[in-house]
Amino acid sequence: METRMDTSSVDKTPLLDRTATGAPSARRLSAGVLLILLLLLGLTASPPSKATYHSLFLSLGDNATAARHLLALTRSPHVAGTPANADAASYVRSALSAASFPAHVASYDVLLSYPVLRSLALSPSPPPSSAPATAFRLVQEIYPGVPYADAAAEALPAFHAYARSGSAAGPAVYANYGRVEDFANLRAMGVNVTGAVVLARYGKIYRGEIVSNAAAAGAAAAVVYTDSKDYSGDRWFPDGPGMPPSGVQAGSTYRGIGDPTTPGWPSSAGCERLSAAEVATSGMTPGIPSLPVSARDGEAIQRSIGGQAAPHDWQGGEGAPVYRLGPGPGFLNLTYIGNETLATIENVCAMIEGEDEPDRYVILGNHRDAWTFGAVDPNSGTAALLELIHRLLRGWESYKREDGDLAGPLSFVIGMQKNMAWLIGSTEWVEENKEMLASRAIAYLNVDCAVGGPGFHASTTPQLDEIIKQATKKVQDPDNFSQMVYDSWVNSNDSKLIGRLGGRGTDFAAFVQHIGVPSVDLSFGGGYPVYHSLYDDFVWMQKFGDPLFHRHVAAASIWGLVALTLADDEFLPFNYISYALELQGSTKTLEDEVLGMPVTFTPLYRSIEELEKAATNIDKEKKALELEVGLVGRRKDPLKVRELNDRLMMAERAFTDREGLFHREWYKHLIYGPSLHDDYGSNSFPGIDDAIQKAKSLNISDSWRFVQHEVWRAARVVTQASRVLHGKLT
Repeated sequence: METRMDTSSVDKTPLLDRTATGAPSARRLSAGVLLILLLLLGLTASPPSKATYHSLFLSLGDNATAARHLLALTRSPHVAGTPANADAASYVRSALSAASFPAHVASYDVLLSYPVLRSLALSPSPPPSSAPATAFRLVQEIYPGVPYADAAAEALPAFHAYARSGSAAGPAVYANYGRVEDFANLRAMGVNVTGAVVLARYGKIYRGEIVSNAAAAGAAAAVVYTDSKDYSGDRWFPDGPGMPPSGVQAGSTYRGIGDPTTPGWPSSAGCERLSAAEVATSGMTPGIPSLPVSARDGEAIQRSIGGQAAPHDWQGGEGAPVYRLGPGPGFLNLTYIGNETLATIENVCAMIEGEDEPDRYVILGNHRDAWTFGAVDPNSGTAALLELIHRLLRGWESYKREDGDLAGPLSFVIGMQKNMAWLIGSTEWVEENKEMLASRAIAYLNVDCAVGGPGFHASTTPQLDEIIKQATKKVQDPDNFSQMVYDSWVNSNDSKLIGRLGGRGTDFAAFVQHIGVPSVDLSFGGGYPVYHSLYDDFVWMQKFGDPLFHRHVAAASIWGLVALTLADDEFLPFNYISYALELQGSTKTLEDEVLGMPVTFTPLYRSIEELEKAATNIDKEKKALELEVGLVGRRKDPLKVRELNDRLMMAERAFTDREGLFHREWYKHLIYGPSLHDDYGSNSFPGIDDAIQKAKSLNISDSWRFVQHEVWRAARVVTQASRVLHGKLT
């Protein structure tokens, strides 16, 4: 926000060092390769304080720069694999190059999905009735005065990527949010879903799970709509922020991660691939056709459904018809034909190597492709990243002496802006660089939806909690200049201040859940109503998301401060004591679920106790090494410092298991992973939780023995993490 950021509370510990020769030297990190932005700092003859550099970084925040980048990135829809998204890649690469950060492209040939034919018709009664059918237009209407009317007309029709191609017809059945429990309730209420076309609403779980659950219940097809109760509010766009009646949420229904044809290995040119038939039978793509529709169309279908009234909490908002369960008499005829084709996607990467430790990476990432214009998702994150880079460059230049030498911090940014075709690009990049990242990556810092409204949100792996809190204490609240972001954040109504990264909804998934890299995901605003629709454009952002672009600057400030701290602090600021305490609470929650059953959590509790002891010991080691620092601030034994930092870096890797989750082998992390029935949801100890849910449904001795096996598996990885922190062989 111009230069109005308050830096009065900035920490005052030193940020930079100088080598023995006086040459500028990056403190720890090289530049990381992937997803965008790493930052290494150089030094001065008389090192300014850390507060000086952080203050400079904050003061250079520029809302006009963020707005300019967002406007450029959202001039047209740019779905992955299209020429428009290639243009966006060129823009990002040019912006990095203009900031003196050399960029390159890493390309992958991946299976992408596009719509060819969509149709949906509603008859008031099933065949052989001669009553005329109503064909839905399936069009998102362009609002009056839109400055992008021509570009909007070029947007792909709203569709479900990777949906099964085919036609289906059947009576309409209403299934609330399409969760497992919703279909169980339908069975309990005597509603037969077999052969029906399910109508479900967005809002609680991943759309791919909605369609999968409908197929498992015997449905012939699924229609998923945006209910006004959940998305429209009192006023809809362009008069308000809500989803217009014709708005439709597009998105993927693929339940895996990465390229469907290369599960577990990178999609390089000429690589081994699964066939289309193998992908179809993998269980990761839906077994029935589906379509997303608008609130207007969903309500029309609701009015055609008879039978018993739906439960109260299944009903719509004010003015909506009474929601009924069916089946019928409304009869739906649905056709979807998709084109799954190999296409080339581009990850734009930039990297600057550090001098002290060029083999240690801090990685900042954001994806670039969008379902339509993408002003919130994901290009608010792209704009924040480019604004962050811009101020680093300005900070660099402001400390140049007249003779060209540097008199202040040299900010080396590692940039990689990736084209993440629905999480594909980041996954392929991680799979291709897996061994390098596993041995060198310190942290991955992700920002996709940087701004969707007011209110700061963060999710992390637990050892990074404190660094996020400290950063928010130094950045001014963009909506209340009298306080810092931390103040409004801790006084919010969030039941849990910091979330966890178990879901697979964005690009941190490959880093955390596949190789175990400590990670962060940051944003302002929670869910926003025009998500993945034609109305997620620059006008919506300018009117409702961030009119002054102060939130973009605040997001970039927090993001940058976290990166600066990780890149500069001599000792990694990782706290595994709080990690252990959180695992104790998560274990108690699971234990309470199985009271009276033949399962003991004693092995897991013991391993967590050992983790807490190891975390306490490494903190003591760190303090002892800090006492060895000389008067001029140079490390007495840099090898000891590096070895300790390596243990802190590698402990998260130890929470992974090569066999992965049962029947979900790609997910290696046994502490955090996606819920079995909701890829957006995050579970602690997902393997144990999966086994408990299965055992509850089967309630046989073998199923409970499997729960005990999963407890032992989790205990073993926690024990391994303790041994890594101890740093000694048994």
